[in-house]
Amino acid sequence: MKTFLVLFRGINVGGKNKVPMASLKKFLEGLGFADVSTYIASGNAILASDQDADEIASRIETALPGHFLLDSEIIKVLVLSRQQLRSVVDDRPEGFGDQPDKFHSDAIFLMGVDVAEVMPVFNPRDGVDRVWPGNGVVYSQRLSAQRTKSRLSSIITSPLYRSMTIRSWATTRKLSEMLVMRDAQ
Repeated sequence: MKTFLVLFRGINVGGKNKVPMASLKKFLEGLGFADVSTYIASGNAILASDQDADEIASRIETALPGHFLLDSEIIKVLVLSRQQLRSVVDDRPEGFGDQPDKFHSDAIFLMGVDVAEVMPVFNPRDGVDRVWPGNGVVYSQRLSAQRTKSRLSSIITSPLYRSMTIRSWATTRKLSEMLVMRDAQ
């Protein structure tokens, strides 16, 4: 069995699509996945499976709306291997995430869209925002002292926003560490 990270887009955001993590864990176990654990309420799960990432995502996306009361149009699932997540962390732009007191840094994971397709929807403000393309991810950084002047939230008006799920850089790193620890056991 391989270990995977499952990122849920659209659950537990702004009081909508509430899914308690304990219930999500039981749901995933009920689908036959092993060693399931969750991390914070933003929709992160780690599990083991003999299936590949696409099969896991499809099974979860198909079953999720029937199990929980959700707006299924905004729910998507991204499944990553330890190596894929490690690559996101290792291949970050130089210095990205190194100054958490100065910058708010996020990994914007892409779901079924190419980074070249989504980069034009970002409209960074000089001196406030920066974005970098990655492999299946966009790295986003905002100057914390100027967050209210950031233009990065304008991505929510794009139809492509439905193909993105955002995690803070601290959460991304923590999830990567958890996958490494899980595989070391």
